[in-house]
Amino acid sequence: MAASRRAAVAPFFAMEILKAATARAAEGARVFHMETGEPGSGAPKPVLDAAQAVLAAEKIGYTEARGVLPLRERIAVYYEERYGFAPPVERIVVTTGASAGLMLAFLAAFDVGERVALANPGYPAYRNTLQALGLEPVLLPTTAETRFQPTVAMLEALEKPIQGLIVASPSNPTGTMLPRRTLEAVAAFCDGRGIRVVSDEIYHGITYGEPAASVAAFSESAVVINGFSKYFAMTGWRLGWMVVPDDLARAVERLTQNLFISPPALSQRAALVAFDCQDELEANVARYARNRSIVQRALPAAGFGALAPCDGAFYAYADVSGLTRDSEAFCRRMLAECGVAATPGIDFDTERGRAFVRFSYAGATEEVEGACAALERWLTPTG
Repeated sequence: MAASRRAAVAPFFAMEILKAATARAAEGARVFHMETGEPGSGAPKPVLDAAQAVLAAEKIGYTEARGVLPLRERIAVYYEERYGFAPPVERIVVTTGASAGLMLAFLAAFDVGERVALANPGYPAYRNTLQALGLEPVLLPTTAETRFQPTVAMLEALEKPIQGLIVASPSNPTGTMLPRRTLEAVAAFCDGRGIRVVSDEIYHGITYGEPAASVAAFSESAVVINGFSKYFAMTGWRLGWMVVPDDLARAVERLTQNLFISPPALSQRAALVAFDCQDELEANVARYARNRSIVQRALPAAGFGALAPCDGAFYAYADVSGLTRDSEAFCRRMLAECGVAATPGIDFDTERGRAFVRFSYAGATEEVEGACAALERWLTPTG
């Protein structure tokens, strides 16, 4: 007896480092957590209050598979407020985290053996989930010159046709964004060739200049994935959503009925008030911006190489080729010797990632400052 070949996916090294960091902290050692993309603030207080009220007064049971109607209606209003258009409620599906949305999108849109392109480096769960579902990831070797994002030229250069493209803007691990015109051009190229775009927009709302554009503004065939984990700071509530095209709406509904029954009822009720917490949420973004400035100044000063442009999200993707050729070993040594936990680039690019490390600056400013000071002492010792 053995595990299936579909289960033979790479580990998520961010979680491996988190496990090691947790063990170090349990021994009483100081740990600076910069390995996971988890907002340090936790859910807004009105969300916590709403959850307590629901727990005290109501039964928590199953909901409609697509999510409760009031939440789907509020998501539609959110699109009108943020992007200037409101997708029909029938095309909005609430999911058990954005990760479930990705799985539902891949299952609904692609058949076994089909090819789906994605930027490399990129979020490892994209390629790992594609592989587990019997799909073929096609890695696009992006660089700093392309802002680590896919381009029409890359798609035109592919020797074999693809059936799908994953875009993420802002992206994990680099924090880079596709400019609005580039995103529109990529969407038009894909629509013209029958390529389904799956757009991961989980970091929308966390940008440091131009707001992020939604691919839903440019394509009626694209699938949009978003959720409450990042901007809304509700990581453990496991709640996301999809905006699906008409031709996939019923397929996604059938799949979620069978795979997940329904999204978490308590999380859905609490999330209704999350949209009214703008002051608290924007204060989080302001903190990320401060942390970003600290990291952009301190990491190069400590000895790290060039950072990817941090247009959004809360990550610094640092070139460590001047320090190591083994980012995993480097991250383990960094944790052991100075207490800073960060993610090796091999999570995001299995080859070139050996020369990169991702730092998350989503935590408290004091944590980020402490981590940067520890790194400087470690890499530039005196005496």
